[in-house]
Amino acid sequence: MRRGIEVAQTAVMMSPPLWEKTLAAPLELGLESRTLFRREAAALLDALPEGSGRLVIDLTATQAVDSAGLGALMLIQRRAAERRQTVCLRGANEELRFLLVLTKLDDLFELEAGRM
Repeated sequence: MRRGIEVAQTAVMMSPPLWEKTLAAPLELGLESRTLFRREAAALLDALPEGSGRLVIDLTATQAVDSAGLGALMLIQRRAAERRQTVCLRGANEELRFLLVLTKLDDLFELEAGRM
C-alpha cells in the first residue's frame, strides 16, 4: 500500500489454447513405457479437433529415449498426420535432437526449447 492507494499486482497466466494438449513424457521413454505413452497420446489426439489440433510432448524431464521410444514418437506423429494435426517435442535433450537428425525424422516434428 502506498499513500492510501493499494497497488495490485496481478500475474497473467496464459493457458494453452483449446486446440492444444500437453503430454509429459516419462523419465525413460522406451520398451517398458511406450505402450502406455502411445495410448495416452492417442487419447489426447482424439480429444483435439481434427485438422487443427496440436499435441505438445514435454520431454524436459526425459533422460533417455531408446529405439522403442523413438518408434512410439513416430507412431504418434503418424496418427496426428492422419488427423491433420501437429506434434511438437518440447525440451528434447541434445541426444534426442541428434538422433532425430540422424534418422531424418527431425522434419516430422515441431521442436521447442524447454518449458513455455
